[in-house]
Amino acid sequence: MLKIFYGENRKNAEIVIKRFLGQDYEVFDGEKISADDLPTIFQGTSLFESGARRILVKNLSDNAEAWAKVPDYQDTEHKVAIWEMKLDARLSGTKILKTAGIEMEEFKKPTAKPLFGLLNLALRDSRAAISELEMRESDQDPYMLVGLFVSDALKNLQASGGKKRDREVLQALARLDQRMKTTSIEPWVLVKGFLLEIGEL
Repeated sequence: MLKIFYGENRKNAEIVIKRFLGQDYEVFDGEKISADDLPTIFQGTSLFESGARRILVKNLSDNAEAWAKVPDYQDTEHKVAIWEMKLDARLSGTKILKTAGIEMEEFKKPTAKPLFGLLNLALRDSRAAISELEMRESDQDPYMLVGLFVSDALKNLQASGGKKRDREVLQALARLDQRMKTTSIEPWVLVKGFLLEIGEL
């Protein structure tokens, strides 16, 4: 079984792909494989498991030669997910896949709906703020949310006349912004850490 997942909403795509493949699966980088590797991936057997394999292939459409050959393996007995951030409809392989009726699921970029009041909720109850964020995380952009935090923190600072806690929140926001720009840690992990931090101020 072959399915293609594509689109800019990586978080939702990962959830659906894991639901399709399960927890344990092989991963191949599509940019590093050749068309000659495809029979091994789509038809080969595993040394460690009997029966059907579960396979994730990432960014295969960046490899034009291999991508054009994918339709030849649409009847694979293995469970194969192909994940593409962007899918170029002009590529011959893409056109053939669509014509062949292979299941393709798109995950569109989330439309961020401002999560107002989250900063002030975290100042009262950081756990409640994190729970609220996790319910809405899939339609948020972490960088836009931090911008909203800055706006709310500045309003709080002005309203309080510059109280120590409000200054410390702005300092914590500056550290968060720096970490988001300079580390490879998942942005949502950093945002949730920030919410916990300000809850203890």
